[in-house]
Parts: sequence; C-alpha cells; structure tokens
Amino acid sequence: MYLQSTNGRRLETQIGFEILGDFTHQPLERQLADQQLGRLLVPTNFTQSHRTGAVTMRLLHTTGGRSALTRGLGGQLLTGSLSSGGLTGCLLGHSGKAKRGHLCFDAAFETGNLGRVDLVGEFEYDLFLRPDTCNPRYRFWFNFTVDNVKQDQRVIFNIVNMNKSRNLFKDGMTPLVKSTSRPKWQRLPRCEVFYYKSPVHQNHYVLSFAFGFDKEDEVYQFALTFPYSYSKMQAYLNAVELKFPEAFERSTLGMSIQNRKLELITFDDVKKPDKMDPKNVIHMVVILARIHPGESPASYVVQGLIEFLAAANQPISKALREHVVFKIVPMLNPDGVFLGNNRCNVIGHDLNRSWNKLSQYTHPTLSAVMKMLKEYDNSSCYQVDFVIDIHAHSSLTGTFIYGSTYDNVYRYERHLVFPKLFATKCEDFCQEHMMFNADDRKSGTARRYFVEALSDNVNTYTLEVSMCGYFLNGTNILTQYTEDGYMRIGRNLARTFLEYYRFTNILPIPPVDELRPRKGRPRTHRPRARSKTRSEVRVRPKTTRAYAPISYTDLSICYDSATSEDGSPVRYMYGHGPPGGGYGGFRMRPLIHQDQFSLSNIQAARFSNLDFTSDFRLKVPKAKAAQEPKMPPIEMLNVPPKPHLTIIDFNQLTRGGLEEATGTKPIEREKEKIRRYTLKPSSRKA
Repeated sequence: MYLQSTNGRRLETQIGFEILGDFTHQPLERQLADQQLGRLLVPTNFTQSHRTGAVTMRLLHTTGGRSALTRGLGGQLLTGSLSSGGLTGCLLGHSGKAKRGHLCFDAAFETGNLGRVDLVGEFEYDLFLRPDTCNPRYRFWFNFTVDNVKQDQRVIFNIVNMNKSRNLFKDGMTPLVKSTSRPKWQRLPRCEVFYYKSPVHQNHYVLSFAFGFDKEDEVYQFALTFPYSYSKMQAYLNAVELKFPEAFERSTLGMSIQNRKLELITFDDVKKPDKMDPKNVIHMVVILARIHPGESPASYVVQGLIEFLAAANQPISKALREHVVFKIVPMLNPDGVFLGNNRCNVIGHDLNRSWNKLSQYTHPTLSAVMKMLKEYDNSSCYQVDFVIDIHAHSSLTGTFIYGSTYDNVYRYERHLVFPKLFATKCEDFCQEHMMFNADDRKSGTARRYFVEALSDNVNTYTLEVSMCGYFLNGTNILTQYTEDGYMRIGRNLARTFLEYYRFTNILPIPPVDELRPRKGRPRTHRPRARSKTRSEVRVRPKTTRAYAPISYTDLSICYDSATSEDGSPVRYMYGHGPPGGGYGGFRMRPLIHQDQFSLSNIQAARFSNLDFTSDFRLKVPKAKAAQEPKMPPIEMLNVPPKPHLTIIDFNQLTRGGLEEATGTKPIEREKEKIRRYTLKPSSRKA
C-alpha cells in the first residue's frame, strides 16, 4: 500500500493494492484470527510533515500480547502518529476517497463473510472466504457488498478457498445478487458462472463468475443463497405478533453464549380435558431450524409454516391449532448466524454433531431445547409425535427427508407414513434422495440422538431443502428456488400434518378439498350454452356381419411345431409330412409362401358340398363342364405373397381353434352327418 502527498499542508491519498504474502508470525496470526484481519501494516518512516513520495509499510510485530494489541489497533488497521500538519489519526482500511472504479469490498455487517481480496489483474479479483470462528475447516458461506464501481465496468471474481468441492455449483447453481435500487435477489446467468479445478490455486476448486456493473451509485451485494439474519427474524416475529396477537405465544427458551435470545413460538389452542388418560393426551409437534448458520433457506421454510399456522381465516390452520400443539424454534444458532459462519457457533462447535455431548456452557441453546423435550416427553398430558430438524442441502436438488431405521418392524412402518404423505403434497419432493439409516457417524445429530433419548412414540426426521432448486417430474428442467418457493414448502408441511392426523383419526374433520373455500360464481349461474349432461354416451350402430368363404383345399395347421423364420406358423399339406411321422395320423408337408390364400383363388364352397373320403382328405367338388389339367405340386415359390384378406389370425390358433373361428363343427361330426344323409331311406327306416 502506497501513500503519496500532493501539497505541503494536506496529504491527498490514492490507494493502490499490492499482493502480499501470509503472516510469517504464526502466533500472531492465530491471535488475530477472530479480528477479521487479512493484513496488518503500519508506516515506519513518517518523519517529515511535508514529505512527498512513497511511504514504506511493514508488518507489525507484537510483543505486548493480544489485549494490548487490540487496544492499540482499534480493531482494524492503524498508522503511526505524524508531526503537525501531516496525516494524523488512523486508517480504517484506507483514508480518503478512492478513485472511481477501484472496488471497495465490505463484509462487516450481520451474516457477512469475506476474509481477503487480492487484485490479480486489471479486472480480476481473488476472494478468500473467512472460515468459521475458531474452526478453519468450514469455508463455504459468503455474503459481501461491492461499491465505488464505474458504469459498464466488467470484473471477474474468483472464490478460491471453498472447502466443499462437491456442491451444487457443478449442477447449475449460481450466486445471488441485488443492488440498492433493485432489492429483490436475482441469480446470475449460468453462462457467467464457472466451477472448475484451477492449477493456479494448487488444483483446488474455484468458483469464478463475471459481472458487469450498470450503475455507478449502486451498492451491489453478492451471496451464496438468500440470507436470513437474526435481526430479520426478530423483525418478522414482531410484525406477526402485532398482526395475529392471539394466534401464538412468543417466549424466550434460553440465551446463547453471546446473550442472544433463543426464540420459541407456541401454537396451542387445544382444549384441555378435565381428566387426563392415555386416550386423550395432547399431541405435540416440535420444529427445529437453523442449527447451521449457512443454511438460510431453512428459515424461509419456518417462516412459511408460521404464517400458515397463524392465519386466522384458514380452516386448516384453525383445525390444526385446536387439536395439535406446535413448538417452533426458528433459530438454534443465533450467534453463528450473526457472525456469518457456515456451520459452527461462536466457539467453533458444529451443533448438529454435539447432541450426544451436551454442555450447558458450550451448547446452551441445545441444552435448553433438550430440557424442554425431556419435560414434555415424560409428561402424562402430552405426547410428542414429531421432532423435525430443517436443513438446507448444498449438494443435492429437491426436497427430501432423512429418517432412521428400527429393529421393531411396526415402529419402522409407522415411521414411513409421514414421508409418504409429505411426498404427495410436494411437487418438488425427490424420493431418490430420501434415506433411512442408523449410521454411527451421525450419532451426534438430532435425528439419531432423539431416537435413543426420547420415547418410542417420537418420530424424528431431518427435512432437507436444496439451496439450488428441483427438477420437474420426468424432465431435466432445473427450476430454481425462490424465497416464496421455500415458504411454500413450509405450507405443504402443515398440510401434511393435517393429512397425518386425519389418517390417525385424531382430526375428525372433512377432507382438505371440502375445507377450501369455493371461488367463482354460484352454480345457479350456469351458462345457457353449456349442456346439462357433460358427457353423452352414443350407442354404437348395429352393422351386419357376413363370413367370407374359405377354401379348405390346402389349409392345414401344425400345432406342435415352432414358428418359422418370418414369424408365421409352419403350414403343412395333408398327405405329406415331415420326416419321422405325422400328427394324429395325418401326413403333412410344409407349404412355404403358397398363393392359394390370395383373394382371387378363394372358391365359394359350402359345407354341404364338401366330400369326405375314406382318407379324411377335404376336397372341393370339381366342375362337370371342363376338366382342369392336373398341375404338379409347387414345392417353393420365391415370389412374395400378394396382399390378401386375413380372416383368422393363425398366430393365435390353438387346438380346435380353427373350427371355433369359422363356426364349423368338428370333422367327426360333419362326417357322421353326411353319412347319415347318404344312406338309403330303407336302411334309415330299419
């Protein structure tokens, strides 16, 4: 960093950036990790008040300890004292006004996260995310602002130190952006975002995105997903409490390490029975959210659930409030949310891996929730049916549920009911990502710990919503989630509770379709042009059916043979058969592609004119006028058959099927009938 003076009395500054290495003093770096300092520079050669030229900046080495250093620095960057007439005071980042186009980055606000910025080119910046406090392992959440831009200025931002290489940026997720005049969050175009392995950054995965600033007087904000701060939650609860003062009860369940409130929202309009017994216990649902600060979509899901349950004019909400008690903890880790962490609290603990090792001093919020659950679970008046922990997933798409497995088959089948009902209510539900296991590595999660800590009646789930979006059913179209889309999941969650308690006969109310108010005109105002009968069944007209005459001269079927190469059964001629004998006393020969079934060769013959001889051969009577010469039998014709009228499907014939299809009787009955009529009258009388 260089400071240049332009006149004698006053020092005007222009700020330029120079790439600097990391701290070589490791103890100092560890001590300053929670001060959000990427550099610590102080000038060492301010000796003249009217000096013009470069000012040397050196690393500050401390010997006085952390407390003395913090008091001396004022928290950020500090310069030494100058003589009278020169620059006095302290530099907080930079002094004076920077030149237009020199970007100014800021993350010193609630939920903000950005550790360091390096200018690596004229239009390119490397951004380093600040890890979670007291835990350098997690670096994924980012939220920062950029100002002092030039109109139509295009830059490239490279986020170079993300710890999760497998995430949704590979599947099309893009960062969010908004500005002062456009406060609605928008996703960057997919063509401007790239996620790749960078050889320049030691083959680490780098998220790069290009952006063009269109207005100079705007402050632009970039974030991983929709931020939801602790202050926003407090403002929202205040507004809902004023709008629906009698719908719910707001209380403080406990305090965090940094003395922030652990809010508890209670919906309880259930009429308490005079005598409590196991048959009329009060059913309870407990909802937990935002145990990981970087999973802000979970707060929008909870907001949609609270709005739905608090609505006074909704019959579904009223029915749920009158039969079920809802306990909602909207933010389990308020300190981590305020600091802009990704997964940890202020002391670097991942709370969703700490349920099995609770401490009142290091995990006060978890201890307060566990105390409440134990109290209601051991009560004879209440029965805790559900404990649902809401999260946001950074690697998978859609909405899905994680459950547990049980040795008891009946408990496991009862555990599967709610996810199946929830899948019918959400169009974005992804069954492929749903999982039920008993993994020992997840023993510290709420889903696994409550299985052992609470009674068998409690069903514990983890509800996961994607940070990106979901695929439409049966398509490859990715639909990005919005703030309202996340709140819709919360409303669908409430509708699923309604279906579940109707399924278990706890809510004796009509179906959901009858609860919805009918909109539109009354049914008495039906348009005159519309017919009263919506669908008329037309009677099929009766048509005459005539059977086509069939010649039985060369017609034969082999029932025990396989199909031929062209897919049709092999036909045999009476009197000739395959080597090795015939079928049923008949000798048959194969007849391939014969032309006797063409429409021109079909002769009109009736069954009364058939002549049955002793060798059981079917013959058509010959004409008396002209004698046709006998033609030698044609063994094979290479000419393809002519188009013909197919009366019978030979591929589906079985034994005796030919007689049933043509309406004829068996051959033996026909022979007996003909023999009876050929006998003499005298013999018949005898």
